[in-house]
Amino acid sequence: MKIKLTVIAMAGAAFAVAGCDQRPADVEDKEKAELMNDRDPFAAVREIAPPEIEKRPLETTQHGITRTDNYTWLRDEEWQEVLRDPSTLDDDIRAVLEAENAYYGEVTQDLDQLRKDLFDEMRARIKEDDSRVPQPDGDWKYWSKFREGGEYPIFVRAPRAGGDEQVLYDGDAERGESKFFSVRGVAHSPDHNLVSYAVDRLGSEYYTISVRNIETGEDYADRIESADGSGATWNANSSGFFYVERDDNQRPVRVKYHALGADPADDALVYEEKDDSFFLFVSKSQSGDYIFIHADSQITSEVRYVRADAPTAAPVLIAARETGVEYFPEHYGDEFLIRTNAGGAVDFKIVKAPIADPGQENWTDWIAHEAGSYIATFAPFKDYFVRAMRRDALPRIVVSTYDGVEHEVAFDEAAYAIGIDAGYEFDTQTLRFSYESPSTPEQTFDYDMGARTRSLLKTQEVPSGHDQSLYVVERVNAPAPDGAEIPVMVLRLKSTPMDGKAPVLLYGYGSYGATIPDSFSTNILPLVDRGVVYAVAHIRGGAAKGRQWYLDGKLEKKMTTFTDFAAAADGLIAEGYTSPKRIVIYGGSAGGLLVGATVNLRPELFAGVIAAVPFVDVINTISDGELPLTPPEWEEWGNPITSAEEYGWIAEYSPYDNIANVDYPPVMATSGLTDYRVTYWEPAKWIARLREEAKDGLFVHRVNMGAGHGGSAARFERLEERAHLYAFALKALGKEDAEPVEHKKQ
Repeated sequence: MKIKLTVIAMAGAAFAVAGCDQRPADVEDKEKAELMNDRDPFAAVREIAPPEIEKRPLETTQHGITRTDNYTWLRDEEWQEVLRDPSTLDDDIRAVLEAENAYYGEVTQDLDQLRKDLFDEMRARIKEDDSRVPQPDGDWKYWSKFREGGEYPIFVRAPRAGGDEQVLYDGDAERGESKFFSVRGVAHSPDHNLVSYAVDRLGSEYYTISVRNIETGEDYADRIESADGSGATWNANSSGFFYVERDDNQRPVRVKYHALGADPADDALVYEEKDDSFFLFVSKSQSGDYIFIHADSQITSEVRYVRADAPTAAPVLIAARETGVEYFPEHYGDEFLIRTNAGGAVDFKIVKAPIADPGQENWTDWIAHEAGSYIATFAPFKDYFVRAMRRDALPRIVVSTYDGVEHEVAFDEAAYAIGIDAGYEFDTQTLRFSYESPSTPEQTFDYDMGARTRSLLKTQEVPSGHDQSLYVVERVNAPAPDGAEIPVMVLRLKSTPMDGKAPVLLYGYGSYGATIPDSFSTNILPLVDRGVVYAVAHIRGGAAKGRQWYLDGKLEKKMTTFTDFAAAADGLIAEGYTSPKRIVIYGGSAGGLLVGATVNLRPELFAGVIAAVPFVDVINTISDGELPLTPPEWEEWGNPITSAEEYGWIAEYSPYDNIANVDYPPVMATSGLTDYRVTYWEPAKWIARLREEAKDGLFVHRVNMGAGHGGSAARFERLEERAHLYAFALKALGKEDAEPVEHKKQ
């Protein structure tokens, strides 16, 4: 008689069961409970009632399909005005958001000390009076730094040959009484006499550009309102600058030129974009000779140029927009060097175009396309050409001469991140780059492109101590349902037992072709030091394995992003790291969509969900052409307004529309009242609907009533916000009482 064997995989272990299981039932139940981590860490607060949010049903019919939404009313009818003046928020809506904050505070009040501990540990790892390495520019060198206890950067310079430091802009001093404060786009003029800067005091990303005389410290009367955060791009002789103006829907649609001393109301309109799916930005060539005006959608580019020494001349088109063709120009000699995917170059190539006639018909290949070797960006210098590439989910730096002699800068860790800083100068043999890994603090190097040697300028200091030998960085290739291998970076303590029971925080993003770098983060270490395994899944929708990796996770293939993320969790289980119900998933913005869609697919797999400013109301948002970011998004997600098929793509995964009537893990969502990217009502509606339709889960929403998409721009206030997320994750993982491993001080 043959006995049938059934293999049951649990938490990386396999049990052979012959015919029927003869083990005592109570033993099996005990083991199963242990393996599945059935403990409810939030049991003590389950009886606290969440806010009762009024239902105001609204029916919407698209393509013959009718949806009923009980919470549409949480979107303020005058949301554009709220972005500029948060005090105008509707009273009923404000009451809901404040009730959510009160509920969050009540159910997590036992985490107060843990949040404080996490904040203290994160702050102790920051060198408070830290400083960037100065970048030379002519007779000066420029950099930013922080003071002890300071929240904002101080921008400074000093003579290149040596001399006293001079403050250009002091963020701490300039904040004043503003509850929210962000400074961006700090840029000195080519003649080194002026500095421009852009400030947002609401979090809505409407910036005001100002200009300051460096020697006197006095600001000019010139003030540019409703500008983009990129700030000013100076002309050649420092008499004026280009900037991008946002419209009332927060879209960057007009490039203007401002002559110093002129009334901003009279600023010349250089270019205005009429297609709502294209946004504008301005850049200057590395040579400093050309200003580029970029009009970009998600998949299409169009660029115009003016000479930096002739700023009032009419902009000249390089190549007319062609759907699906992206291009990014730089300048060298009498040619433009252009990174492009034209001609089917999925992972991009570099072409040359004569400045006198730069149309696409005159493009000639210079650096050929190589499938799987993604050219992410590039920088030309006088004698060398540098491109940053990505192959097999690892970044590369390739340096070449203009006659074709090239070499690669070598790195040898299993996972790492590289940053290139082209600096201010064109005629230089020095390339500045940074290197780090999840266990290696950031190192800043100057690289001699001729001698092929690197000089270490700075290593990130961790004042509380960082013993790199305590950690191990690993890479898991998790199989997706279609057989693709999903790279997963893993950071853990060497001492964390790999017994299939480790708690895991799994992070992902997976949209817009963005690649999450495998970088060093002092913020994540307090969790890892408590025995949590930190993992980053490089799923499709990002470009970790090249541009095709991105294309295979968008539009009709978007569901692949979410099944990849679930596959990453399954891969960590299969490799013996962890087990079901021991994984908290974490993502922000489009990463919030990721975790929202994935928990709908596999709610039984996770111990908790952290969704920071999550894009979860996808059908409603992408069906509303008035929202700031919707028109460009149609190329990423599809257009549910015009296409029933594309409506179907989104309807299949939209987190708000696919909540299952089953048990869910605890969910924490965050939002910012003045966030125009992911509006506050998306997480507000999602949490309300989870309470209505899902079972069992504890669902909380923490609202920052004084900030936008990124939360606070102050560095220590950001740590406080992060402590809330991490404390919730530790609680969900049952590690809220764990003590961190000790490090020796440096």
